Amino acid sequence: MASLNRCGSRAREAKMFLLTFLLWLLPALEAVKVSPLIEKVDDHKDFKKLLRTRTNVLVLYTKSDTSGDPHLKLLSDVAQTVKGQGTIAWVNCGDSEGRKLCKKVKVDPNSKRGGAELLHYKDGTFHTEYNRARTFKSMVAFLKDPSGPPLWEENPEAKDVVHIETEKDFRKLLKREERPILVMFYAPWCGVCKRMQPVFQQAATETKGKYVLAGMNVHPAEFDGLKQEYNVKGYPTFCYFEKGKFLHHYENYGATAKDIADWMKDPQAPQPKTPEVPWSESGSSVFHLTDDSFDGFLEEHPAVLVMFYAPWCGHCKKMKPEYDEAAEILNKGVDSPGVLAAVDATVHKGVGDRFKISGFPSLKYFVKGEEKYTLPQLRSKDKIIEFMHNPQAPPPPEQSWEERPSGVSHLGSEDFREALKKKKHALVMFYAPWCPHCKSSIPHFTTAAELFKEDRKVSLAHF
Repeated sequence: MASLNRCGSRAREAKMFLLTFLLWLLPALEAVKVSPLIEKVDDHKDFKKLLRTRTNVLVLYTKSDTSGDPHLKLLSDVAQTVKGQGTIAWVNCGDSEGRKLCKKVKVDPNSKRGGAELLHYKDGTFHTEYNRARTFKSMVAFLKDPSGPPLWEENPEAKDVVHIETEKDFRKLLKREERPILVMFYAPWCGVCKRMQPVFQQAATETKGKYVLAGMNVHPAEFDGLKQEYNVKGYPTFCYFEKGKFLHHYENYGATAKDIADWMKDPQAPQPKTPEVPWSESGSSVFHLTDDSFDGFLEEHPAVLVMFYAPWCGHCKKMKPEYDEAAEILNKGVDSPGVLAAVDATVHKGVGDRFKISGFPSLKYFVKGEEKYTLPQLRSKDKIIEFMHNPQAPPPPEQSWEERPSGVSHLGSEDFREALKKKKHALVMFYAPWCPHCKSSIPHFTTAAELFKEDRKVSLAHF
């Protein structure tokens, strides 16, 4: 009997031990699995090397190895998404080595809520404390553009706007929502969108419960089909829906919140736009030429400045008033040194092709029917009049990058791949000659190329 009691007692002890062990083991099994993409740092030299070799680093400082648990799962997912664009590191200020590092960089997560702090480092130095929403979408957006503005949905004043992330969410909203919906399709970089967001979110608050005002960033290529479906050709584009069906576009881009709310009460299709009067029919003093009249006109007028234009061209539209004012003076003057004419090269393609017009506006000066100068520098009334009174050859065109001596390799489609095969390391700058940012980068890129000029393994090139 005593033997049986001892066996029972041992069995109970074994059960209690197993239960205690499981209670200890379960939290360990449930501990956050940290992605190998998150760099664990506890040495000051390693930390400095990390900042020296990475240009975009978000560091999580925690007071202990467990206080980072609420963040590490999320950060592991973020690290996977921004791989190659940003780096996430973790410093545990609770262990002996990490404590020394935190002391040196003057970080104390103990003073922070939850015992954790997120700091961002850019180009080797401290940039900012991460104080945006601690969500996957916000953190990814931040690491892709650390200096960019927060996402619209992070703005607490936009809480009444329905923020749509995916096409699936968009379709679901149309299917389930009984109330009328006004969707603002936008792009984060769009200036008009930024200007209208506060108005739109105020309207969403004022009409809450009656209507649904939603916002959706459709700039990414994955939404190209959606943009085509709803004729989104620019940003923002507003689409009005009732019971899942698209009815109208809303096109008041200078609207107030009250304007939007009033329109939602009685939504109407936009009024058809009055067609723009062609320049040639606007009563301008400019002589408008055609394929048929061009040569005859030049024979009758010994000195003619011709503007080749396209009706849709923004630079042409900007220049037209200046050109009109100059023509008012030159074309009606008794002792005028010459006259101003214009050709719509999208209609009169024969003349445009003959003079190899490839961009708009293009200004050419003719003397006795012969082309003498191309004048890209003339844009204002005063400059045009000054030139016509004293015609001078334009300054020589700016030397192209290819024509300037430098250590940069100039590649084309025919030699691009072969040239890269010959070098172990190659940094290629893809650029456009007219691009202002490219122009400002060329001197720095050229200087860097000179440093590696003699290195057989390294090449700096442009395409």
